[in-house]
Amino acid sequence: ALIAAVLINSFGVVLMLYSGAGISAISSVPFAFSEVAPVISLGTWTYIFQGLLILSLMIMRKRFVVPYLFSFVVGFAFSEMLDLYEAEINILPTAMGRVLYFVISYLLICFGIALSNRCGLPIIPTDLFPRELSDITKFKYSKIKVSFDVTCLAVTGFMTGIILGHL
Repeated sequence: ALIAAVLINSFGVVLMLYSGAGISAISSVPFAFSEVAPVISLGTWTYIFQGLLILSLMIMRKRFVVPYLFSFVVGFAFSEMLDLYEAEINILPTAMGRVLYFVISYLLICFGIALSNRCGLPIIPTDLFPRELSDITKFKYSKIKVSFDVTCLAVTGFMTGIILGHL
């Protein structure tokens, strides 16, 4: 189930980008970095971002947490699949339309997230971070999750707006 979730979610993210209709909040920061500094791939920026999230959680916990490393391994696989799918996505016909690709990508990501949550195995660091931060700070998960997503979008908007001149 975890392997299927990684494959489905990574394809969903790349398909969403291919549709031209946007990207998920948690993937927006690495995507912005890949647009600003395209010498490094989206997948590489993704695992760099995820590694920094894991590192910050361990710093906040003031200890080494082995399950976080398992989460990073899952995130690394997700990141590598992003690059693989991104290299091959152009084989899809463009005549199908942006809206259809967006709807398919949205449904894939929803299904993939549900699958990863149900399997009970490590989740990717961008999903782990808000959950663990909620536990560390004792703030409600919903407040942390919304704040994390809004922060990701704000950083993305600011960075692409300032450096690229557009969102």
